[in-house]
Amino acid sequence: MGVVDSPNGGGGKKKGRKGSKRIGFHLDMTPMVDVAFLLLTFFMLTTTFSKSNTMEINTPPEKTEVKVVENNVLTLRIADDSTVYCSLGGALPRKVRLYDSGDTRQQSALSGELRQLLKQQTVANKKLVIVVKLSEKAKYRHLVDIIDELNLMKIERFSLDDYTDQDALAIKWAI
Repeated sequence: MGVVDSPNGGGGKKKGRKGSKRIGFHLDMTPMVDVAFLLLTFFMLTTTFSKSNTMEINTPPEKTEVKVVENNVLTLRIADDSTVYCSLGGALPRKVRLYDSGDTRQQSALSGELRQLLKQQTVANKKLVIVVKLSEKAKYRHLVDIIDELNLMKIERFSLDDYTDQDALAIKWAI
């Protein structure tokens, strides 16, 4: 609460001057601080903090080598923003659109053609391992979209690998 002090003004009067009264004002800030902390506590406890979107990727221990038959490997090479090159085993890569529409900024679902290819190959071969390779020209988001789609399709046998010069040469001869 605010308190106004009004002491008796001036004591002794001097010649030619009128005695002035000084008014002192004191404001008690305790209730305002209490309300501020109450509001701060209320908002901190009632807001929901956004959870970070993370994906757990289990990596094998170092120097682990797994032998896989070449015909059981489907390689997905992401060369740029709109194209994926798929090859099964040692076959020539086949060009597949990454997204249905041309605008990749709004689209996050993979093309029906790529989805159908993944479903068809995993049903036909239960031992299939999908290897995903991302070039420097492609965006990281494309890799995340492919991994999300593999998780939605419950495909657990996939691997990430480096995009090499041999991959760039292989897609030059793509069908």
